[in-house]
Amino acid sequence: MRKNWYFVLAACCSLFLSTASLWAHHSAAATYDVAKKVTLSGKLSKLEWKSPHIFFYIDVKDEAGKVITWAVESSAPNQLYRNGWRKTDLNIGDTVTLKDSSPARDGARKVYGGKLTLADGRTVFSGSAAEDR
Repeated sequence: MRKNWYFVLAACCSLFLSTASLWAHHSAAATYDVAKKVTLSGKLSKLEWKSPHIFFYIDVKDEAGKVITWAVESSAPNQLYRNGWRKTDLNIGDTVTLKDSSPARDGARKVYGGKLTLADGRTVFSGSAAEDR
């Protein structure tokens, strides 16, 4: 009987520890303002294709001509892949336009998701802060 108790206890502890990472995941809507939308257009300057989210960076010129780098957080690589994205779709130096993206709540030059028009003219969905939880 005692062995069964230890087995049940070990199974419960294993289950508890394996779900700990689920509690650590954050809601994108907590970081980004889903009520506001921005459009960015510029050259791709950096790409980080990795889990849990890909990041790419767009160099955007402001009204004075000064280049400002914006960080764009997108969905998980496997989700983007299922939606038709490939690593080769984005290349450093490509001119891209991002529409309907949610800006960071803290005013940082960082946005989440939106509709990205690639250099070849295709438009791909890069995620939504309201839906990616």
